[in-house]
Amino acid sequence: MIIQRLGVVPYEEALALQNRLADEVGAGGDDHVLLLEHPHTYTLGTSAKAEHLLMAPDERERRGVSVYHVDRGGDITYHGFGQLVGYPILKLGRGGDGLRADVVRYVRDLERVIINTLAEYDVIAYPISGLTGVWVNTAQGEQKIAAIGVRINVRGVTKHGFALNVNTDLRYFDGIIPCGIRDKGVTSLAVRLGARGRDGRSDRADQRAVRRGV
Repeated sequence: MIIQRLGVVPYEEALALQNRLADEVGAGGDDHVLLLEHPHTYTLGTSAKAEHLLMAPDERERRGVSVYHVDRGGDITYHGFGQLVGYPILKLGRGGDGLRADVVRYVRDLERVIINTLAEYDVIAYPISGLTGVWVNTAQGEQKIAAIGVRINVRGVTKHGFALNVNTDLRYFDGIIPCGIRDKGVTSLAVRLGARGRDGRSDRADQRAVRRGV
């Protein structure tokens, strides 16, 4: 497996890289994991509803927020500075029927890896039945700390992945209904550790998390 730590990459460039690597992996090439950040971006998955994008076009232009409709599962989410985004480009084995990749197991595996990583920072996180992603319990109720959205092609190769809020400017989530869920909030590792963000950029503790990867 080849792990690439790419820094800040525009969303469109990262998607093109994923597509190229997915073709290579499908043809027998090495698995890859891309670890990176994006500039301010909203992405709408295959089940997204337009009304879940709340921020007006002129405000998005003022703030430099891009919008993309993409082929991953799920609704709408935000990517931005201080967020660890991981794109595993992997060839999955067959599921229990021997015919198709086990997508549900793959997503659950991603959740477990993130939960175990957060535990290293003494942050207790968990999945929620019927929902996708990783959650923590707060004084404001259950809040999402990591979003997951994937696509598996006909060759069983994965694209897209997870977005872990490390030291993310959470105000940008106010511009959407995150993942189409109205009754739960969003948080970050920095908030859970009691840290204060600085213009959405990662501090030393956050960089330690990025170096380790998820």
